[in-house]
Amino acid sequence: MAISNKEAAIRAIQGMPDDASTEDIMYAMYVRAKIEEGLRDAEAGNLIDHETVKREINEWLRSAGRR
Repeated sequence: MAISNKEAAIRAIQGMPDDASTEDIMYAMYVRAKIEEGLRDAEAGNLIDHETVKREINEWLRSAGRR
């Protein structure tokens, strides 16, 4: 069973050093949320294959004058 967001936040904070800043805590929560979002996308089949990503990055670099 998946843990609740509240429990995940508590565990993350407990694992941080005592001098962790509010920004450190917020960043940890942001990263966790983005990882979970990516996992949900992957489970739903919302993926981009490696070759497409390479092609799109190269196109972006060319348009930015970097290649």
